[in-house]
Amino acid sequence: MRKLQVQGVHHITLLGAGREASIDFWEGVLGMPFVFDQPNLDNPGEGHLYFDPGDGRLITIFTNEDRVASGRPKRPAPGEVHHIAFAVSRAVFTQAVERLDERRISHSGVKDRGFMDSIYFREPLGLLIELASYKFEPPMGSSHADVLFEAHLIRVERGDYAIAEIHVADAIERIILRGQRSLSEDRSPKDPYA
Repeated sequence: MRKLQVQGVHHITLLGAGREASIDFWEGVLGMPFVFDQPNLDNPGEGHLYFDPGDGRLITIFTNEDRVASGRPKRPAPGEVHHIAFAVSRAVFTQAVERLDERRISHSGVKDRGFMDSIYFREPLGLLIELASYKFEPPMGSSHADVLFEAHLIRVERGDYAIAEIHVADAIERIILRGQRSLSEDRSPKDPYA
């Protein structure tokens, strides 16, 4: 038996509200360029809008004029999507509360998640959307997942409840120590002022 090895998310398709409400949210609020438009090939009564979330992959929306935007919370059943998180830069994240408030979009305010900060709000049909901003940049040649994996190991070693900034900082140091060579024989921490 062999795996079907995936290499990333190709696209995510959501059931959206009407065409204009969907464009207004995905492009007009989240800034995702509207790049492709055609009928839903499995249901010609619906539209199929394609948006670029910033990494060249796609978020697609099946639109239907009978689905009216209300923004009311949608309680997902087990097995359904709870929320979708989108990465934003630190500069954008620091403006998110103000920009959501300008549109009178109800939101959670900033939530500190230890290794990232988050803000939650709802799209027009009530799906929970998260804007997430990492508190760190991974070392060259490493990914955020590499750092979080190492931070998890450190957290477990120390018996801590959740990943915090100290675990991330120590994980970055470990990754650099393992991955980047040095002419120094002793790379332990030093105090040059002692």
